[in-house]
Amino acid sequence: MVVRPNVKELPGPKAREVIERNFKYLAMTTQDPENLPIVIERGEGIRVYDVDGNVFYDFASGVGVINVGHAHPRVVEAIKKQAEKFTHYSLTDFFYENAVVLAEKLIELAPGDFEKKVVYSNSGAEANEAAMKLVKYGTGRKQFLAFYHAFHGRTQAVLSLTASKWVQQDGFFPTMPGVTHIPYPNPYRNTWGIDGYDEPDELINRVLDFIEEYVFRHVPPHEVGAIFFEPIQGEGGYVVPPKNFFKELKKFADEYGILLADDEVQMGIGRTGKFWAIEHFGVEPDLIQFGKAIGGGLPLAGVVHRKEISFDKPGRHATTFGGNPVAIAAGIEVVEIVKELLPHVQEVGDYLHKILEELKENYEVIGDARGLGLAQAVEIVKSKDTKEKYPELRDRIVGEAAKRGLVLLGCGDNSIRFIPPLIVTKEEIDIAMEIFEDALKAALK
Repeated sequence: MVVRPNVKELPGPKAREVIERNFKYLAMTTQDPENLPIVIERGEGIRVYDVDGNVFYDFASGVGVINVGHAHPRVVEAIKKQAEKFTHYSLTDFFYENAVVLAEKLIELAPGDFEKKVVYSNSGAEANEAAMKLVKYGTGRKQFLAFYHAFHGRTQAVLSLTASKWVQQDGFFPTMPGVTHIPYPNPYRNTWGIDGYDEPDELINRVLDFIEEYVFRHVPPHEVGAIFFEPIQGEGGYVVPPKNFFKELKKFADEYGILLADDEVQMGIGRTGKFWAIEHFGVEPDLIQFGKAIGGGLPLAGVVHRKEISFDKPGRHATTFGGNPVAIAAGIEVVEIVKELLPHVQEVGDYLHKILEELKENYEVIGDARGLGLAQAVEIVKSKDTKEKYPELRDRIVGEAAKRGLVLLGCGDNSIRFIPPLIVTKEEIDIAMEIFEDALKAALK
């Protein structure tokens, strides 16, 4: 029997009290008490329950973390078993086997017929920081390319890679020098006004020409160590590039001896129907940064990378908690569960995408519907003809959906992402899409 969302009052009295204390004692983050005043008490599968007894479908997956569902019994059991043995013994200075086991699994799953190693960290931002150090040390090159609308984290070094929203940069200059940004091949909305769905090769060529003709006019290509990219831009709007883009980018990078650093923090671990999103594009990156979903809700991240650029002396890189044994135990179980779920993710992802495409045809304010697997999004516009962004309506839709028991998150300037746990069923998707359409209609009034 499917449990439906059920919201009586949002926020309820207990939630209001917690939110008030939250803003009194906790530093500002990206919380949105107007549209998402949800104070979670517990989670189960795709559902979360708040402190006032309201029931929601979590189509945010804890911001892309709870890929196998809330409190998955196999993950919970793995955590319990490891916690009863030992909860910490720093991998920086000591050894434990389960860290090796998970590394072996990730290396086996990573594309590329070359030797690889793994370095662990605690978050996606830390993984990208480690990747930058690996590239600098391993290649001797100190500069990087990244994409506009990219999000790679908010710590001081990777903030130089991030180009998602100016508010993320405001007040933090100077960031690390040596990063140059280039346009991402967004088929729907790009600087050249190309319809990338109809003319994907033209869009790809424009991006590569931009690097060749403009970037490499002032950045020495032999000083560029890596191009950092997301296979699907996450915070930038869940943008899926043309199918052949990364193959052409790889050819281009190889000409100059530049590595490809694939940020899979949001799109990896089964989210797109492949274990790694880059598998959809047939490319073997030199580094894969992972995080978010790998720990099943516990902090765990890292980098799978070419052996030849790995740190070769003690002290080059270390982190006290990176590869925490309890998080690793959860990660081992997450990997096995996700491998089992991949066919299901492709099936239900296609099902969800078809519904979103139908909604796009029926509503003038849905300019684009895009995604792979269970990484789906719609872009909210004032008109299909002008493509003028409509962030105010996007925010109202998110708020109306929450009132009806569906947790959604915005992305980009004016898009909404649909990223439920990978265990979601078609029946649950039907219920969620009914709620979404009701929320859309209410927001349009």
